Amino acid sequence: LNVGASTTIGNYILPDIVAEFSRGYPKAKVLLTIGNAQQIENALESGDLDVGLIEGIPHSSVLDTVAWRNDELVVVVGKSHPWVINKFVTVEMLQSAPWIMREKGSGTREVFEAAMAMGNIEFSIYLELGHTEAIKKAAEAGLGVGCLSRIAVKRELEHGWLVEIKCPLDLRRTLSIQTRKSVFKTRLLQKFLFLLNKYQDI
Repeated sequence: LNVGASTTIGNYILPDIVAEFSRGYPKAKVLLTIGNAQQIENALESGDLDVGLIEGIPHSSVLDTVAWRNDELVVVVGKSHPWVINKFVTVEMLQSAPWIMREKGSGTREVFEAAMAMGNIEFSIYLELGHTEAIKKAAEAGLGVGCLSRIAVKRELEHGWLVEIKCPLDLRRTLSIQTRKSVFKTRLLQKFLFLLNKYQDI
C-alpha cells in the first residue's frame, strides 16, 4: 500500500496509525512517502500513490478529497524573543517580522499566506527551509518567527523551547484524505481508509 502524506501529517500523525495498521495486518507492506502537499497531489494523480493525506488547500480536480481532521497553525518564537513579553502581536508587528517559512508547495505555507492576504498584510521571508524541524530549530535559536501546526510544535511548547504568540489571524485549516476518482479501491486500501476514519475528529 503506497501512502503519501504532507510533512506535518507524515511526521507527527501517521506513524502511530501505520503502526496500528501493521499490527492488524502483519503481512501488509505500507510504504510511506512524505513531501509537501503539492508533491503528494502530483504523485497521487500519476498513480504512484494509492492514498494521500494533505494539509492546506486541495488543488486537484481529478482527485476525490474528503475532510479528515481539524488543525490550526500557531505563530511561534524562541524563548528569548522580544515578543515573549506580551505574547501577542499586532498587524504592524506581523508585517515587519523576519519570517521563517517552508518552501512553495507546502500546505502550511499556503494557509499562512492565505491568512495574511485575508488581512491585507504584506510580509517578507527571511529564511526558507524545507523541513518543519529546521524551522523549529531556527526559531528556537532566535533567527526569526515561525508559523507551524500546533501538532508539530506541541513538544516544544510544553518544554518552553518555543513560545506561542497570539495574533489576529485565522489560522485554522483542514487536513484531508485524497484518492483517485473512478479507480478501484483494493481491499487493503479500504481497510486503511476505515482505520483513518477512526482517527477522524471533524
